[in-house]
Amino acid sequence: MIQLLFALIFTEMALIVVFVFKTPVRKLVIMGLDRVKRGRGPIVVKTVAGTVFVVMMATVYNVVKIQRRWIQDVEVNPTDQVLLAKHLLEASLMGFSLFLALMIDRLHHYIRELRIRRKNMEAVKKQNRIFEDGKPLEIKLLEEEKNSLHGRVKQLEAQLEDKTTLLHDRINQLGTQLEEKTKEASSSETNAIALKKQSEGFLLEYDRLLEENQHLRSQLQTLDRKLSYSDSKKVT
Repeated sequence: MIQLLFALIFTEMALIVVFVFKTPVRKLVIMGLDRVKRGRGPIVVKTVAGTVFVVMMATVYNVVKIQRRWIQDVEVNPTDQVLLAKHLLEASLMGFSLFLALMIDRLHHYIRELRIRRKNMEAVKKQNRIFEDGKPLEIKLLEEEKNSLHGRVKQLEAQLEDKTTLLHDRINQLGTQLEEKTKEASSSETNAIALKKQSEGFLLEYDRLLEENQHLRSQLQTLDRKLSYSDSKKVT
């Protein structure tokens, strides 16, 4: 039993070393494990692992049983010592073998995932190369379209600059016209104010002349009355 467990542990350690270094042997081992994991292989491996685990637990139980016997008995039996050492060694070897088996399973899984991802990366690289090989024609068409768009943009910019210049000239022209109209309006306003003042002066002069005319008329009427009165006295 112990020799078998040692052989199993050394075999598992050798497999782990093979997994660590990239050699042709690793490829063969991976292919063998791939075949083992197909079909009924996983069921058989799990059954064997479960059996080893049950035997290990039974061995641990025997160790605990012997230790309890030592606690109850004062004297130590040499046979129990030998059995205890044997059971401890077997339990340790079985536990270590299960641990190494788990490590081998995980290493195989990760290496297989790594190989699959590398294949996917190579496929993607091939597709990129194929795409890049058929890309020059598309690039040429895109460059031609880009150049035509650049020419169209430059043409539109030139038209925009011309329209902007015309708008600036028109704005300047309207500004000068507005200044002229403003000056004309201000001069017309001053003329209107002067005419208003002149008309007011004429009205005042007209009122003054009218008053003088009325005053002269009243004087003439008084003179006429006096003359008519003097004439009437002379006749009498």
